[in-house]
Amino acid sequence: MLLLALDTATPAVTAALHDGERVLASFDQIDARRHGELLLPAVDRVFTEAGRDRNELTGVVAGVGPGPYTGLRVGLATASSLGAALGVPVHGLCTLDGIAWASGLDEPFVVATDARRKEVYWATYADARTRTDGPAVDRSSELPSEVAALTAVGAGAVQYGDDFPRLRADLPQHQSAAALASLAAERLAAGAVAEFLPPLPLYLRRPDAKVPAGYKVVTPR
Repeated sequence: MLLLALDTATPAVTAALHDGERVLASFDQIDARRHGELLLPAVDRVFTEAGRDRNELTGVVAGVGPGPYTGLRVGLATASSLGAALGVPVHGLCTLDGIAWASGLDEPFVVATDARRKEVYWATYADARTRTDGPAVDRSSELPSEVAALTAVGAGAVQYGDDFPRLRADLPQHQSAAALASLAAERLAAGAVAEFLPPLPLYLRRPDAKVPAGYKVVTPR
């Protein structure tokens, strides 16, 4: 097994290689405006550091979000292109699941990432492997009380800390492709292929751009 994992659904540009037993190389950089510029060099870097070749890949793992439209599509387009070019499957995973995995928690908790507009993308978990609700998007101040009361991890929880009384700011806040790859490797080893998602973007809300309403139609005379 040789998996390439990547994710651009959060401000983190992240890529990693996993051989089914351990992470061979990883790259993480927080830069919400340079996903397109940084991702392919990151992929090149992890292959170089691991001393492996693209033709050895057995699969690509992509974080499908939720996340902003522009950043999210960079990672998914790259993953789909690599999968098609190399003839390997592309496995989708919820971005929040990667952050949950990296937390290592074995108690109920919530992962929250920044969704802008004073909102968070969130999902709840029974432990680091098991999602119980979500993903969803809401204002942090309007989350169900039982969700807000959980142990909370993620950059969204840190940003709106007043709404998460059990914040764990010491745990990973951003996505890590190393965590995503490790979770995917475990599921593949267990034969749990049905737990993967299609490599399609999970937006959760409509785009900001809209067709203008009530505009004047000008026709030639």
